[in-house]
Amino acid sequence: MPTKYLVFNADDFGFTPDVNAGIVHCHRNGVLRATTLMANGDAFDDAVRLALETPSLDIGCHLVLIQGRSLVTGEELPGNWKQFLAALVSRRLHPYRELRAQMEKIVASGLRPSHLDTHKHTHVVPAVLSAVIRLAHEFDVPFIRLPFDAGWKPVRLLDGYSRRKLARERVRATDHFLGFRLTDGLTEQSLLRSLPAIADGSTEFMCHPGYLGPDLREAKTRLKETRERELAALTCQAVKEELKRRQIVLTDYRELAKSQVG
Repeated sequence: MPTKYLVFNADDFGFTPDVNAGIVHCHRNGVLRATTLMANGDAFDDAVRLALETPSLDIGCHLVLIQGRSLVTGEELPGNWKQFLAALVSRRLHPYRELRAQMEKIVASGLRPSHLDTHKHTHVVPAVLSAVIRLAHEFDVPFIRLPFDAGWKPVRLLDGYSRRKLARERVRATDHFLGFRLTDGLTEQSLLRSLPAIADGSTEFMCHPGYLGPDLREAKTRLKETRERELAALTCQAVKEELKRRQIVLTDYRELAKSQVG
């Protein structure tokens, strides 16, 4: 009988201490199994400490080309997608060089990442995807996120292109992905409505939980109050019971890497 495997993965580990605390809380008390770490995040050291204290939390890399400071030059990275594309076209931004520095910092901290994704999904750009695939090979990371919501027609062609490219390069992705269209709209109710769409095989469900503490209040992000709503959704009993009722198996990328799923 086919099995439905589900990875709840939190972005932005290392962004602020209150985001870090919220992510770990969702792992210890809820359905969250994985997260991706920002090497240039202001709370990177705090996140590494928490990760080492919580070995059951599966760690990946949240690679950053938009917002924050470059680990190569120390200068500000492009602040938005328009600036990012302009820097890419003019070759003022070198994705592989920047992202490799981030990978090196994370690995040097003692963590072994199992999956890669990018802040603001910049690796939907083919040149960035190529850089991320190269890093996956160099650092022996088995999975890369393909952030195209399952069943959403506008992304079907890009999803197909990216999956074929990963297959040629022998890098894995989950069979399905959810969460892009629920960014800033994930609540207990919307999460429960999403669970019937979980298909056979493996699915990553992207999320952004956190506590709305003083650091997050001052941070440059639109995701603030929404993080606490996501935290509540990821720890609520109704979600746990519905997952059990639907026989959806919670897992992480380390477990998927041992199997043929995804």
